[in-house]
Amino acid sequence: MISLPPNEHDLHAYIDHQLSHSDRQVLETWLAAHPEVAAQVQAWQQDAHTLRAALGGALQQPANPQLDPALIRQRIKRQSRRHLATAALLLIAVSLGGLGGWHAREATQPPLQPMADAMQAFRLFAQDGILPADYSAQDSGTMQAWLDRYFHQAHRLPDLSQSGFQPVSGRLLTTDQGAAAMVLYQDAQGRRISFYIRPPGPGNGFLPRGSRTADGLQAQYWSGGGYNYAVVSPADHPVAPLQTF
Repeated sequence: MISLPPNEHDLHAYIDHQLSHSDRQVLETWLAAHPEVAAQVQAWQQDAHTLRAALGGALQQPANPQLDPALIRQRIKRQSRRHLATAALLLIAVSLGGLGGWHAREATQPPLQPMADAMQAFRLFAQDGILPADYSAQDSGTMQAWLDRYFHQAHRLPDLSQSGFQPVSGRLLTTDQGAAAMVLYQDAQGRRISFYIRPPGPGNGFLPRGSRTADGLQAQYWSGGGYNYAVVSPADHPVAPLQTF
C-alpha cells in the first residue's frame, strides 16, 4: 500500500507498472490533483518509452538490471546531485582560502570560527543564489520529510513562523564528514534566513549553544542528535533567539 504524498520509489514503480491495480488508482487520483508532479511523471514515462524504443530488439534478450529505466533515472539524478554538491563545496572552500593549501595550513592557522561554512553557504545561496534549489517546499511538513531522508535522528526544523518566516527551499551540500544541507526561509517582505545542518568534523566539533556576528551576518549555533546546526540571518534583521532546542 503506497503512502501519500508518494515518494520517488512509488512514482518509479507506477511508471514501470509495478504497482497493484488499487495502488495505481490511488496514485492516479492523487496525480490528477497535483498537475506539476503529474507532468514530471509524464516526462519520466516518455523517457522510459524512448529508452525502450532505442534498445529495440535488445529488449527481447534476458533482462539486464543495469538497463532498468528506474535505475538509470536514479543513477543520473544521483550523479547530477553529486556534481552540484561538489561545485557548491568547491565554491565554499575557495572563498574560505582556497583548496590547494587547505590541509597544509591546518597545523599553522587557528581553527575556523564556529559554523563558518553555514555563513558562507548563506552568502552563496541566500544572497547570490548561484545554484538552483534541490527541493522546493510546499509547507514545513514536506520540507521536514525531505530533510529526514538525509539526516536521521536530527533535530526538527526550527519553527520560525512567529517571526514571519516559512521554509521555501532546500539545498544539499557535501563535506569531508558527509552530507550537509541548507534550508532557506523567507518572509512576506522577501527577507531570507537559513537553517544549516552538517556532521561534526576535526575543525567543526560538537558545539555549545552560542552565536556570533561576522561580515554583516549573525549565526546562532548548537549541536545535538549527532549533528551541528546553525540559523543564519542578516545582522541588521536578526531572528529572535532560538530556545526550542
